[in-house]
Amino acid sequence: GDYFDLIENDDSFLFLLGDVSGKGVAASMLMSHLHATFRTLAGQNLSLSQLVGQANRLFCDSTTAGQYATLVVGRAWHDGKVEYASAGHLPLLHASRTGVTSRRATGVPLGMFCTTEFPVCSLQLEPGDSLFLYTDGLSEVFNNKGDEYGLCRVEELLARHASKPPDQMLSACLNEVRDFSAGVKRTDDL
Repeated sequence: GDYFDLIENDDSFLFLLGDVSGKGVAASMLMSHLHATFRTLAGQNLSLSQLVGQANRLFCDSTTAGQYATLVVGRAWHDGKVEYASAGHLPLLHASRTGVTSRRATGVPLGMFCTTEFPVCSLQLEPGDSLFLYTDGLSEVFNNKGDEYGLCRVEELLARHASKPPDQMLSACLNEVRDFSAGVKRTDDL
């Protein structure tokens, strides 16, 4: 049920990361529906707020009660400007030379209320900065003692590896999470 997409435009690109409610085939169907919704709306030159609002209405109108998705939707430009809206999703993390900044959700999950508005926030990425997006499959992994990885460890993890190139940063982060949860069966997508 995890959802990830990049949609390129001439001067920017959209990035989406989310997690739909449920597991198995039902969650896969919801994720597929969400994917198609955003792919269809992306070509309509909507502001980010309009894009997320319309996707929410469509998703809400076509799902049943209890079906929802947490989601970060953002638009990034080549000059480092980023706008984003977070529909009840885990914090987006901005790693820069000054440290890691946690950017909390700006609204409720998609599909909860059909007329919800999603405030848009912005930030400026400088050379060497990173945005770190993840689903609860990272923060809710457990070790063999029953300890949850948690949001604080995710921030600390990023802080330790933020200065590395993206591929090395991701590899180091995944290795640390695998070491933390060694011997424990995974219950969610990572």
